[in-house]
Amino acid sequence: MGQTPLSSAAENGHEEVVKILVGREDINSDKRNVRGQTPLFYAARNGHTKAVEMLLRRGEVDPDKPGDIGQTPLLCAAKNGHEEVVKMLVGREDVNPNKLDSDRCTPLLYAARHGWEEAVGIPLRREEVNANKPDKGCRTPLSYAAHGGHEALVKTLLRRQEVNPDKPDHDGRTPLSYAAESGVDMREWWKYYSRKMRSDLTSLMGTAQPRPRLLLRMGMRVW
Repeated sequence: MGQTPLSSAAENGHEEVVKILVGREDINSDKRNVRGQTPLFYAARNGHTKAVEMLLRRGEVDPDKPGDIGQTPLLCAAKNGHEEVVKMLVGREDVNPNKLDSDRCTPLLYAARHGWEEAVGIPLRREEVNANKPDKGCRTPLSYAAHGGHEALVKTLLRRQEVNPDKPDHDGRTPLSYAAESGVDMREWWKYYSRKMRSDLTSLMGTAQPRPRLLLRMGMRVW
């Protein structure tokens, strides 16, 4: 598929070979193959941290360059749960953590879909990350985390202000319905709805905080 020697070395984690090749001025360290994939793409996808580090030192390497289906090095690292690579790429200002592939999936969505807790948590450190961004089937990171029974991820995502647990996908199913199907502990959902109702009541009443007895009369448990 038009692989260069550097792409092959990066894909297989051959650090010494990568070091030699990136040190040569006559080698393009960002050259794509016929699928639009670069040496960094392969190193990130397979979690070869040292190879990623060496490639990122070359000024011509674009750390956010997508392949032919729109998958970036960060997206591939997040999809496969390579935490150290995700951390390196998220820490760069020239990497867009919200970039979509051809299925309209973000790195965060893939990490949530596969249950990679750290690969979800690291992108969330970037303020501009949208944790509620849906794919082309209108499924969100929370929808996938709930469907997979990934309780720690559900807890993390439900604490994000922008996340909507009532957002239906194209089949009309909400994250809550997937959670009920997979047997996720429902207490986190009740906590979310308790916080939401408390916030809504506070907005209606001005700055006064709703009293616990009022919430109890409305059928809410005070957490």
